[in-house]
Amino acid sequence: MLSNPRLLPSPDTVPDPYRWLERGDSPRSTEWIAQRDAEFQAAAATWPLRDALAADIRHLVSPTQWSPPLRRGGLLFATRRDGGDEHPRLVVVDPSGRERVLFDPAAHDPDGTTTLDAWEPSPDGTLVAVQTSRGGVERGALRVLSTATARPVESPVTGVRYAHVAWLPARHGPAFYFVRRDDSDGRRGVWLHRVGGGPDTLVHPCRSPRTVPGVLLRRDRWLLVTESHGTGHSNDLWLADLAHSPPDAPALRPVHVGRDIESEADVGPDGLLYLRTTHGAPLRRICAADPAAPAPEQWREVVPEDPEATLDGFAVAGDAAAAEVVYARTRLGVSELRVHSPATGVDRAVPLPGEGMVTRVSAEADGTVHFCYADVATLLTVFELRPGRTPRPWPDTGPPPPRTEVERRTLACVSFDGVHVPVTVFAVPGTPPGPTILHAYGGFGRPRQFGFSATVLAWLRAGGRYAVAHVRGGGDLGREWHLAGAGRHKVRAVRDLVAAADFLVSAGECTRDELCLSGGSTGGLLVLAAVALRPDLCAAVIASAPLADMVRFQRLGLGAMWTREFGTVTDPDDFAALLDYSPYHRVLRNPPTRYPAVLLTGFDGDTRTDAAHPRKMCAALLERAVGPRPVLLRYERGVGHGPRAVTRAIGLAADAHAFAAAQTGLSPTRQPSAGTAPTAGRR
Repeated sequence: MLSNPRLLPSPDTVPDPYRWLERGDSPRSTEWIAQRDAEFQAAAATWPLRDALAADIRHLVSPTQWSPPLRRGGLLFATRRDGGDEHPRLVVVDPSGRERVLFDPAAHDPDGTTTLDAWEPSPDGTLVAVQTSRGGVERGALRVLSTATARPVESPVTGVRYAHVAWLPARHGPAFYFVRRDDSDGRRGVWLHRVGGGPDTLVHPCRSPRTVPGVLLRRDRWLLVTESHGTGHSNDLWLADLAHSPPDAPALRPVHVGRDIESEADVGPDGLLYLRTTHGAPLRRICAADPAAPAPEQWREVVPEDPEATLDGFAVAGDAAAAEVVYARTRLGVSELRVHSPATGVDRAVPLPGEGMVTRVSAEADGTVHFCYADVATLLTVFELRPGRTPRPWPDTGPPPPRTEVERRTLACVSFDGVHVPVTVFAVPGTPPGPTILHAYGGFGRPRQFGFSATVLAWLRAGGRYAVAHVRGGGDLGREWHLAGAGRHKVRAVRDLVAAADFLVSAGECTRDELCLSGGSTGGLLVLAAVALRPDLCAAVIASAPLADMVRFQRLGLGAMWTREFGTVTDPDDFAALLDYSPYHRVLRNPPTRYPAVLLTGFDGDTRTDAAHPRKMCAALLERAVGPRPVLLRYERGVGHGPRAVTRAIGLAADAHAFAAAQTGLSPTRQPSAGTAPTAGRR
């Protein structure tokens, strides 16, 4: 740590020679970015695996992909992306099987920068709310389309960001609740919108400028409103019965408000309120309550906490006589799916195709459950689970494509303070020790789940190894694991990553010259902080859309929302911790140093982490780095932190991993060979 925090300079007097790069559109910044782009293009043209990786990634994502379907008014709604599509398109399928396109981002915006961020059909299926944004900014418009004509029926609702939409039943007329999350003019909260019916009505204003609102409507009756408190694993929850209060003035009853509890709620077909909650269970359990008496003191446990797995998602299916809770748990990146009967206590496992990730568990009114499954070598697939049956792919299109065999090993390294940190290593069987990417995220309590990544699979197929460090700050081992690496303790996540890198080298998985650290967003912060602390740690670093300036993070992007995760510069002790590990400032404090090769990526439409972070970090490294290893910035315009056109996503992924290959010695001729195992002590 730095010296006494009370003797530190103030945040406004910390040296910041590249603050001018916070204005990415200034003439000086524009010229600087153009220079970095020329350097990147010249370097990328020399990477041997660039074209091969891009081709393999495109091949791996070529099968048709569907979202879980929603059935409304006898119609089926889903998104579909075929191999040649740049974006998923929203389609509707009628009872005869005829499919029509309701919204195609590529047709709406031929330049490819519009994304379909969210959609929700009305209960009778006659209308669908579609949210889009352009240029990667993730703030956009909410349009209501006619299912019959695919045309808008009114002017769009603007200024929304991934808005939850909860349609009212038809008896209330065409209307829905939606949320405004990050407006600064007092409109944050839950709103009621009547289609073609005049101004929107604010039904629940946010109680704090730092909370994130959410809304759900269950069983056409129960309104659920939440306010999440940043990233602190807590939220407030209210419930209203629309059978006894009007939609524009719902009588919201507190379930839990102002308590250190995080809950996700649903109302089952049996009329009970079900909650996936941290109350009394850091790794979460499921409880049930009478909606008339919903306080935590009245809850009864339905599914207990598992001390070794996080409970990540659930849905309540069945009927009024026999409700069933379908829930997913994750053990160090691997999911399991189970069905629990509250009436009988029977709890059974649902067979899955392999050791992978289960997401988006949802239940239809007829008891059908849909969920998504993916693993390192299996493309995300929708499964349908009907009562009393085993799950089957939806839609059923025949045998899956050939699958690459991938081995998974979970190891444990000892961090600086004696804590054991799990490290998972993936490789195609027969891959010898050698070029390895070590990934970490370590933030916001999010567990790493081993789903499909065409980028990772292409790297493995090319003969590389891929490792994941389950560092503190993530949610891999529950809430306490998150809090142990959050706030003033964030440096523990950095040192856990350093320990994991040292462990891979000492265990003979790779040498230092064969190791590349990789992380995006908060993970980008970790990998940059790790090499700022230990420049000898590895050969290369990929930091995608990272945080880097932790003195100014609250003034950039959504940083003001993240003080529960990182702390605040207005608190002297928080400020001391932030300044200590801030990669930008540590590099500026260090003497000229031989750093690993560094590839930073930045996107000018990034409204989350803000592209000022990679710009400033690149400038600091260019000033302080010595030796032959490059410092590169791959900068894109017209995209942001989230989804983008497939071709642009493939280009980004291929460039990042071709860079890693070039720096770690992964050559086009390296191929896995049977019978090769790690050699202990290889350095």
